[in-house]
Amino acid sequence: MTENTQQTPASNPELPTQYAPAEVEGKLYERWVERGYFEADVTSDKPPFTVVIPPPNVTGSLHLGHAFEHTLIDALTRRKRMQGFETLWQPGMDHAGIATQNVVERELAKEGKSRHDLGREAFIDRVWQWKGESGGQISGQMKRLGDGVAWSRERFTMDEGLSQAVQTIFKKLYDDELIYRAERIINWCPRCLTAISDIEVEYQDDDGELVSIRYGEGEDSIVVATTRAETMLGDTAVAVHPEDDRYKHLVGKEIELPLTGRRIPVVADEHVDPEFGTGAVKVTPAHDPNDFEIGQRHGLPSLAVMDEHAIITAHGPFQGLDRLEARSAIVGALRAEGRIVAEKRPYVHSVGHCSRCKTTIEPRLSMQWWVKVGPLAKAAGDAVRDGRVKIHPQEMEKRYFDWVDNLHDWCISRQLWWGHRIPVWYGPDGEIVCVGPDEQPPSGEGWTQETDVLDTWFSSGLWPFSTLGWPEQTESLAKFYPNSVLVTGYDILFFWVARMMMFGLYAMDGTPPFHTIALHGMVRDQFGKKMSKSFGNAVNPLDWMDKYGSDALRFTLARGANPGVDVPIGEDWVQGSRNFANKIWNATRFALMNGATIEGELPDPSQMSATDRWILSKLNKTVAEVDAFYDDFQFSKLSEALFHFAWDEVFDWYVELSKTTFFAGGEQAKVSGRVLGEVLDVMLRLLHPVVPFVTETLWTSLTGRESVVIADWPKDSGFRDEAAEQEIELVQQVVTEVRRFRSDQGLQPGQKVPAEFTLTGTALAPHEAAIRQLLRLQPAGDGFHATASLPVAGATVALDLSGTIDVEAERKRLTKDLGAAEKEKAQANAKLGNEAFLAKAPDNVVDKIRTRLTKADADIARITAQLANLPQS
Repeated sequence: MTENTQQTPASNPELPTQYAPAEVEGKLYERWVERGYFEADVTSDKPPFTVVIPPPNVTGSLHLGHAFEHTLIDALTRRKRMQGFETLWQPGMDHAGIATQNVVERELAKEGKSRHDLGREAFIDRVWQWKGESGGQISGQMKRLGDGVAWSRERFTMDEGLSQAVQTIFKKLYDDELIYRAERIINWCPRCLTAISDIEVEYQDDDGELVSIRYGEGEDSIVVATTRAETMLGDTAVAVHPEDDRYKHLVGKEIELPLTGRRIPVVADEHVDPEFGTGAVKVTPAHDPNDFEIGQRHGLPSLAVMDEHAIITAHGPFQGLDRLEARSAIVGALRAEGRIVAEKRPYVHSVGHCSRCKTTIEPRLSMQWWVKVGPLAKAAGDAVRDGRVKIHPQEMEKRYFDWVDNLHDWCISRQLWWGHRIPVWYGPDGEIVCVGPDEQPPSGEGWTQETDVLDTWFSSGLWPFSTLGWPEQTESLAKFYPNSVLVTGYDILFFWVARMMMFGLYAMDGTPPFHTIALHGMVRDQFGKKMSKSFGNAVNPLDWMDKYGSDALRFTLARGANPGVDVPIGEDWVQGSRNFANKIWNATRFALMNGATIEGELPDPSQMSATDRWILSKLNKTVAEVDAFYDDFQFSKLSEALFHFAWDEVFDWYVELSKTTFFAGGEQAKVSGRVLGEVLDVMLRLLHPVVPFVTETLWTSLTGRESVVIADWPKDSGFRDEAAEQEIELVQQVVTEVRRFRSDQGLQPGQKVPAEFTLTGTALAPHEAAIRQLLRLQPAGDGFHATASLPVAGATVALDLSGTIDVEAERKRLTKDLGAAEKEKAQANAKLGNEAFLAKAPDNVVDKIRTRLTKADADIARITAQLANLPQS
């Protein structure tokens, strides 16, 4: 099973008595990078495995979500590297238009300046200066976590090469009439003064007010309800459902719009829900996306009544008021006219806020640049439907289709200075010219470039191929595109993932950007609550790494990672993972001190003890199991399998059962030492992708080889020994049962007790010494008096507990247990004797009851025998 592909092992260096992560992690990572383990060779004939990092914002720092996602990607890439793939984990950062501009503007504000005081070019220079001095903090934190990325290939979305890719695809889309300019409703931030994408809008429940307003007079009046009374100044209609009998007499008529002196029509539109509220809605096409659509269908004018700062611009007494001031003033004026039919406050409703500055979003009619997503979205949907791209877990496909099949055109322009400036020039006579990267822009009097920049998601949508050199046909592009897998959160499935799918298929001649989309959930606190500074439960992962080590954090996150499901995490769990790392350390150190080695061929099974054959059989099953879980992105299950194999089977059973062999020395000890070396070698390699630092230290000490990072991934040799597994299971039954009995009697774990074994004719006979060692059982000497006899696994263990137990208390305990077992048996028999129950119950339920009956019978026999063996009082 061990592939001897590296140098011959040297003598094992002595390990310190304790594992100190802080002393080894940084040095190990620097060594890995210096030796180029994470770099990708385009000339290699190895099969490629490519994955991109979801580019973090240049303004960002490592949070638990990053740590979680990076742990999963790193585990995948480390395993693939060990499997012989030419592995590229592509790193980089996003320029994060709004976030970065806000950071630098705040810095300027401290100097009493705004970006307008500097001017566009000087401000952009200032942002680049900030990026060079303060941006990219997260890169160093990624190294702390152990990210095995190809640092020499690090990219930034504003790099020259990536900027060329942006301009190239913009020009191509424009020429194909898939980019256009139009006046539409967008999400507008009155603080950042820009359109923002849906992903940059955070919805939260706010206290507001719901007012019902009567428009018109008498029989020609109609009541509408709104939470944004200030927008009524821009109403150009009232809409009702065509089949609503209450309002059929009003459809086509005009009614008075209060406070304005204008009359507006009543229109019939199927968008209106006649069951909601009064069944009538005010229509403000310039300030609501649904109203805009109604306005388009009915040819209604769009009246903008607020400017970019959300200040009222409509003529009259409300002009110049902020939107919230105007809301109160308008409701007051309507109340004075007797137009307010009902008021509800507080009225809790969902309100969109800018994710950057927390300002309430204002839907606003604005001239913007758009991508016509229809044909692009269809291609993105078809790629999943025809199997070229697989979404994991598969149940997430429905959400993906619900999104791409109903995608609206995408607003890509932003009213910022930091970002990729839209490559369009406007001429003095209304000309519009889109310029490609190798073309000269028009010059002369009256020609100006578009001042808007592109949405950040536009450039990050090119990430899988722009980072490889596109539009140039580079060797990297040929070798590493498409990506093998994309690992990302389900929360950006619709925004980033869908955009990469659309652009990848479009730019790369129908080749999707990745073969598999592996979606994970969000990290939450141990109670399942979203982590947030406002909730007081946000955690800086660096604090936990400082306290417990990076491996402990990584293992905790991987152990909680079920596909597409949110991940709870608490400090206690990280501490538990630290204990696991310490257990691996201490057990390996013990093994190295007691002859564990990988030197020489693995002995023939005929030379091995049943314990040796048992652990090798379990080892190979674990290899197969872990491989299957990796291929299915079941990080939680593979981590759990490795945890239980390492802690339970290797350390708690195999090492303990083998101690008598090691202490005795001789040929059998050498055989077991080689087996233990094999087990540790394979186990550490299996663990390495998830816990890279501790396994590197231990594996190199065990093997004397260069690094586990470039070691071969273990393979299932096919070795199985069911007989040995059954034999050791009997040993485990004996030890577990006697330990339980000792605990019930209140005996200390290290307290020695005389015992006599009856093992003749059982598979347990060869294991008596090991069992005695594990259970602290002394040989039966002179004066031995059996006060308790435990029949278990076909053997009998008689114990002399004279002076160590309270016989009457033990009798009472056993009598109570016997009563519970007899009750369980009676209930099971009653159900199995009920023909009506058997006729209706599913087979699996009936099987469970039969299993309960069998167990109850066994418990009754065992407890009865124990009672019979208690000494008479």
